[in-house]
Amino acid sequence: MTALDPNSTRRDAPLPLPPIPEPFRLPFYCGAWHNIGIDYLVNFETAANILGRTHPRLAPADFDGRACFSLNYQLYFAQYGDGSSITEEVEINIIAYPQGEEHRMFPVSYEQYATGIDQTKLLGIGRIHVLCDNVMAIEAGSKIFAEPKLPARFTATMPSLNGPETSDWHVRVLDADFADDGSITPGGRLLFSIDAHLGGLACVPVNNTPVTGYGTDSEGRLLTSRQSVYHPYQYYLLDSETAAQVSLHVAEPTSLVGQDLTALLTHAAAAGMWTYQSAPVAAHSRPYYLA
Repeated sequence: MTALDPNSTRRDAPLPLPPIPEPFRLPFYCGAWHNIGIDYLVNFETAANILGRTHPRLAPADFDGRACFSLNYQLYFAQYGDGSSITEEVEINIIAYPQGEEHRMFPVSYEQYATGIDQTKLLGIGRIHVLCDNVMAIEAGSKIFAEPKLPARFTATMPSLNGPETSDWHVRVLDADFADDGSITPGGRLLFSIDAHLGGLACVPVNNTPVTGYGTDSEGRLLTSRQSVYHPYQYYLLDSETAAQVSLHVAEPTSLVGQDLTALLTHAAAAGMWTYQSAPVAAHSRPYYLA
């Protein structure tokens, strides 16, 4: 194969792969993954304006005249050769595809998209804001995947085999900053919160990954990658009654994140919800006395 000139201006020439800065390696493997996402069908023009600000080469997916705003919370563990890390983050996304790729796609409803029918994987997440509490994850997301990633802090409760029996998720997102030593400061003002009550809701297993994620770098180049989760998600289709079991409260509407959330959520209700929690791989059982 002939080597490509990375400075080539030919429109039909394949682009080189984006660089992977040291010390990062790909693929990035998670040792445990806990994730809840909420989808809203929102005003199409509002979503298009917000998407275009960050990703001018993406177009929002059209679901019967509405766009899909998708927010998700992640808690994941990663093990490295010399240690480990635990990360929390929230992605604020608009489901989108690259402009000009319509001829490669076929029409799908929101429910079909949410349950994994789109096998082209051109429909993906256009990340608008990514809030994260791990310095290494912020650096990797920004430099490798061109994510608009900023520091934040979180308090979260969720279903757990090691906690009280519940089906509820509660996530609070607090603003933070980088300290002088490069670490992330403690949480400050509450930006927004998520409350999801899954009790009594019917769910179905769905194979909706790999998830396509889009980024736009500082030079305006659009790049994409995919993340696979090796087990089905649980998907909850919501209607006008069950949508009330999910709420997203904007506590700081003057922040940029708050402004976008407020605009997107106007006259919008939750259309679907999806969860994943890693299965345990070991258990330490209760002791007993030896006579």
